[in-house]
Amino acid sequence: MIEPKLEVPAELRDLAEKTIDQAEKAFGMFFDAASKSMTAMPGTGTEISKQALSFTEQNMKAAFEHARKLVHATDLQEAMRIQSEFLRSQFTNAGEHMRQITGSVMSATNDATKGKF
Repeated sequence: MIEPKLEVPAELRDLAEKTIDQAEKAFGMFFDAASKSMTAMPGTGTEISKQALSFTEQNMKAAFEHARKLVHATDLQEAMRIQSEFLRSQFTNAGEHMRQITGSVMSATNDATKGKF
């Protein structure tokens, strides 16, 4: 069975790309502001918060890239392949991020309890 092509007008694809670009720019501004505010308020959880913010930023960049790829999909099979690859990479990244954050929390806990027992 032949998959039907996705007949999406070029104007609509262009509009979707511009919308993605604008959203990515807005999120970039948010991440810049959040990063600056964390630097201004040092504390025990600051490094872990910076790490979590960095992971979130990486995830958002991946989501924007994913959206750009979907905008250019020419058939349903390609769209499903793109979606499957994205989900697979996100699950892998989420596991790695959790491992790193857990390690940071354990390290911070060990540092905080040194000499108290």
